[in-house]
Amino acid sequence: MAREFQVTFDAADPEALSVFWRDALGYVHPAPPGVDLPPCGDPLAAWDEFLDRLGVPEAERNSSSAVEDPDGRGPRIYFQRVPEAKSGKNRVHLDLRAAPGVQGEERMMALEAECARLVGLGASRLRRSEPAPPMSHGFIVMADPEGNEFCLD
Repeated sequence: MAREFQVTFDAADPEALSVFWRDALGYVHPAPPGVDLPPCGDPLAAWDEFLDRLGVPEAERNSSSAVEDPDGRGPRIYFQRVPEAKSGKNRVHLDLRAAPGVQGEERMMALEAECARLVGLGASRLRRSEPAPPMSHGFIVMADPEGNEFCLD
């Protein structure tokens, strides 16, 4: 039987990094426990109110954040504040499937379009790998706003 899992990112600014990944993946921020948000409700504002009610000091409020797939298919992504900065290459990274089933120049154009969108959200483009059939269909390596590498494939 497969196990459910979440992906955890260490972060300097968990909320800001969660906003980037929310927008990159089409995920959502979950509501606080026991809080029913109206359809247009702001989950981040709801969390501020929730933490206020619990008496959580302002300095501790950005210690973590999370985003979830609204359809429940993908893993939950959790962001936790850590004191140290990122210091090396990721040993695990996400591959965003920006052009599944698309080949050749059409694929690379789709990856470039998604790359531009993500740069607009705060990502950095690191390098492009051209298609080299049959082993590679081409991809773009990027970094999120805190320098965590990921690929568009």
